[in-house]
Parts: sequence; structure tokens; C-alpha cells
Amino acid sequence: MEAKRLAGTDESPEVILDKSTNEFKFMGKSLPEDVKEFYTPILNWIEDYVVDPNDETVVEFNMEYFNSASSKQILDILERFAMVTEKGKKITVKWHYMEDDEDMEDAGESYADIVQVPFELISC
Repeated sequence: MEAKRLAGTDESPEVILDKSTNEFKFMGKSLPEDVKEFYTPILNWIEDYVVDPNDETVVEFNMEYFNSASSKQILDILERFAMVTEKGKKITVKWHYMEDDEDMEDAGESYADIVQVPFELISC
């Protein structure tokens, strides 16, 4: 399956989705003008990945900021990745946040409560 790599901008995160190198990363800011337009190809890629996932998947988030519209899309991403467990595969989410960024820490804790997969909150 072909990798999806999107360069980050001031309004959209850097995204790396690469099954062959086992890299699944979201980094930067997310406040695109049209969140559906930005995230739909990402969600579609993840849906394709879930059909035949790697034995172990580690998804990393290192977000500086995201708006409320992006928050829903991030939840959709996490819920889709969580489906790999239905295939008997392992998944871990690593949620990185700046030590003094309580909002980002709280967001990670909230996602961890909603999505029933191993979640690591990592203070940087």
C-alpha cells in the first residue's frame, strides 16, 4: 500500500502514514479551513490499512494545537486505528505534549478514555 505523506503548514499537520516503515505520525497544528477536505483522504487511507494491518501499530501524535473541528477528526482517526484490534493485531497510541500544556495533556487523557487501546501520555 502506498504511503501517504503530507508536509505540515501553519494550518495543517505533518502526516506520515507508511505501512512499510511502520510510521504513523501526526505533528504540528491542525486548523484547516475545510477539515473534511483535509482529513477525508487520511481517514480513507486508514480504512484501507485496517483491512490488512501490521502485527503491531504505533500511532504517534505530537500536536501543538488543534481546533474543535479537528478534534472530531482526530477522534475519528483514533477510532479507525482502534479497529486493528478486531484483526487480532496490537496498537499503541503515543500522545506527546509539552510539559506545561495542560490542554494538550487533557485532550490526550480524554481520547484515552474514549478509545479503548493502550495509550501512552508522554510529556516533553
